[in-house]
Amino acid sequence: MQINAGLYYLFEINVSSTTQVVLIAMITSFATISVVSGLDAGIKKISELNIILAVLLLTFVLLVGSTASLLSGFIQNIGNYLSNMVSLTFNLYAYQPNDWMGEWTLFYWAWWIAWSPFVGMFIARISRGRTIREFILGVLLVPTGFTFLWLSIFGNSALFIELGTEGGNISTATLNDMPTALFVLLEHLPLTALVSMIAILLIVTFFVTSSDSGSLVIDTITSGGNKDPAVWQRVFWAVSQGIVASVLLVGGGLAALQAATLSSALPVAFIMLLMCYGLNKKLKMENL
Repeated sequence: MQINAGLYYLFEINVSSTTQVVLIAMITSFATISVVSGLDAGIKKISELNIILAVLLLTFVLLVGSTASLLSGFIQNIGNYLSNMVSLTFNLYAYQPNDWMGEWTLFYWAWWIAWSPFVGMFIARISRGRTIREFILGVLLVPTGFTFLWLSIFGNSALFIELGTEGGNISTATLNDMPTALFVLLEHLPLTALVSMIAILLIVTFFVTSSDSGSLVIDTITSGGNKDPAVWQRVFWAVSQGIVASVLLVGGGLAALQAATLSSALPVAFIMLLMCYGLNKKLKMENL
């Protein structure tokens, strides 16, 4: 949906379910080629491109925006988060109605739980040979720090523009058509068309890398742990993901996708508890 919004914003390509299904088909094709190529030849290169584009876009927004204010906001945001982490973690708005909790917080909890099986196995595979300390640093701390930086730079850029003399259109775009908000923000920066194209390409690579990791893990599981499953099987699972996404999108839009995520997360939550128990037991056996 966000890619479709960006293409409409730049080239006035219609925003519709048909366009989005075509986009899913194209992205699924890229993901299929990547996963067929293997971990080093395909997935690794797409992942590296994804990181390069993300860092370039982040750096551009930081340098052309109010750099000093953005860096100050970054430090203050971290302090605010750490100061309120415990209260925010356990705040379920039990004594007052709050739509945000159900539509965002609970949904994202379920989203992460639903993703955890294949993301965990994928990260474990590419981290083979690392120590537990290196694994925690590379998987938890570094990505968390990058997320802090990303949300601060883009979020505060939007806030500073909104608070300026020409503010208002970013919040309006967010409320009326969420996928366009990023491109409305970039409109306030130099080289809008070029940067918007980079943003669209970045979204595509995020999509492809997500599909790749899922396909690779499903391939491994369904082939009994084989790390190099048959090519036809890789193609089958990559294409199946695209078909399922298309059916859910056409059948019920974003609400259907969210419902599917929420429903799949519940049983996985119990599996995660068993995984934690198993990991703890294994580490004790190895005297770690």
